[in-house]
Amino acid sequence: MSDLFNPTEEHKVLREMVRSFAEREVAPQAEAHDREERFNVALFKKLGELGLLGVTAPERFGGSGMDATAAAIVHEELAAADPGFCLAYLAHSMLFVNNLAVNGNDEQRARLLPGACSGELIGGMCMSEPNAGTDVLGMGTVARKDGEDYILNGQKMWITNGAISETDLGDVFLVYAREEGGDRSISLFLVEKGMEGFSLGQKLHGKLGMRASTTAELVFEDVRVPAKNLVGTPGSAVRSMMRNLAIERVTLAAMSVGIARRSVEIMNRYASERVAFGEPINRFGQIQRHIAESYAEYMAGRCYLYKAAGDLGLDAFGSRADSDGVKLYCSTMGKNVADRAIQVLGGYGYVAEYDVERLWRDAKLLEIGGGTNEAHQKNITRDLSKVERLL
Repeated sequence: MSDLFNPTEEHKVLREMVRSFAEREVAPQAEAHDREERFNVALFKKLGELGLLGVTAPERFGGSGMDATAAAIVHEELAAADPGFCLAYLAHSMLFVNNLAVNGNDEQRARLLPGACSGELIGGMCMSEPNAGTDVLGMGTVARKDGEDYILNGQKMWITNGAISETDLGDVFLVYAREEGGDRSISLFLVEKGMEGFSLGQKLHGKLGMRASTTAELVFEDVRVPAKNLVGTPGSAVRSMMRNLAIERVTLAAMSVGIARRSVEIMNRYASERVAFGEPINRFGQIQRHIAESYAEYMAGRCYLYKAAGDLGLDAFGSRADSDGVKLYCSTMGKNVADRAIQVLGGYGYVAEYDVERLWRDAKLLEIGGGTNEAHQKNITRDLSKVERLL
């Protein structure tokens, strides 16, 4: 029997498989890799063995050929165990693999997707810069035509999977750059490790959360990119950028839902077992409010998530009001639920033993990354101004 969260038997089996893997292998390593600010590459490659690294990529290129709902399921389940590890997965599977699967040509997909889907290659996407985050159209990285090739110069910042260790770059990246001269339109390029002039600027340390995913600055100094690595046509990348942002925001919302679910489970179990004044603390109204409001908000976000995912085509824009809206709601919801979990657990919530302090730290990024909440508010308001009725 289908439901909103598992529309088909295939989705149900996928959820069971990912949840089992997450509980067995992802959750036990989460605290250590967060503490050490280290990306678990070996565990990441196991996702390739399960067919998850290319969950939305076509089967003929090594993927699993599933839909946005499947992507939401995987992100919800992995984030419930370790949001930092899940963020590295999102950067690879959505920002690189899905992006290339939708926007690349057959030669590019045949050359790179099988390795990316198996885990042989670790990929990412480069859009943000030191001075251009939400204002992506203000990016300064430039691509100059040189014969049939392009020469890239600039910097990219906050790149997930930019470094897979202290000194080692990720393997391949989709890089947005402004074409020099003319109308300075934006193009998209495949840049691969080993290209001369392409280097790791710095691996960022001391992040508030998501420490199990690596974040880095990448530097492009006269990087020669062959014409075959241009994705799409010159100057067409804004459209592909916006198309891929929709699935990114839905899966980021799924991460928030996973964080909220785990937080509700932890606070509910703790409040049932912890005794104060002679009875379990879930008998007290203050605690009941934290648990009940958290559950209601989690369920509201989960329903919105799977409605938005079900409506989203992987090769189309979908409703930007809802891809922005579901992330806007769920990102703050997940953070607030994790915050309440800390309050319910008291001092135990403030230390690593019960995980909620890590979930709370990880949750904050989701109000910033993939578009700030303020950017979503602007986009939604602009889109709604064009309609008279919502239904």
